[in-house]
Amino acid sequence: MPWYVMRDLTRANNKRPGWKRLSEAGYRTYTPMTWKVRRACGGRTTRLLIPVIHDLLFVESTREELDPFVEQEPMIQYRYVRGGSYREAMEVSSEEMERFMRATSDADKTLYYRPEEITPQMIGKEIRVIGGPLNGMTGRLLSIKGMRKKRLIVEISGMLTAAVEVEKDFIAIENKN
Repeated sequence: MPWYVMRDLTRANNKRPGWKRLSEAGYRTYTPMTWKVRRACGGRTTRLLIPVIHDLLFVESTREELDPFVEQEPMIQYRYVRGGSYREAMEVSSEEMERFMRATSDADKTLYYRPEEITPQMIGKEIRVIGGPLNGMTGRLLSIKGMRKKRLIVEISGMLTAAVEVEKDFIAIENKN
């Protein structure tokens, strides 16, 4: 079953954002989250888990099941393929989405980038992770001058890129023969 890329037009401080409403309706959803420190009205600071990009969410469903929900909820819309056919909704394959969700499940150690922010100079060696929570994942290292921690680049093609922290002991360099 594909994952559809959706827009959530609710305000950022809404008590029931789109991903919560979709989850309550029985759909499997995913929104990349990160921890932010926010100052409340009384001057107290709190640490909140909030979406990285407020209006971005992913829903696993078929178009036939999702269309009635989208019609009754005006604040949730499909994202369409730019240059595609009329009303062609953006889809992400199940394998690509599962890989991205597995890698980004630990929100504390994940950095997110838009695709245009990753330059060819930032893409390092080809690696395989051996052991730990990311065991078996392959990809390229994020290479930024002065960065001490090793990070694996995981992406949803053309939409969002994440750099996930990997322990040095778990990294094996892939040989290109």
